[in-house]
Amino acid sequence: MKYTLVVKQGQDGFLIGQLKELPAVFTQGLSISELKENIADALELHLEDMREIYQLSLVTQI
Repeated sequence: MKYTLVVKQGQDGFLIGQLKELPAVFTQGLSISELKENIADALELHLEDMREIYQLSLVTQI
């Protein structure tokens, strides 16, 4: 799946990045390449959390 990375200028030279399709996934970096690495990490953590929440909800329904 492809995501749209929205980039804004932050303070002190930082770039702020947020995924348009998943606004809860955001991070910062000093360069575009660092921002892309960080957003990939943030996305991975977000998806892991969503899987855990989904699995817990299945367990509590049984």
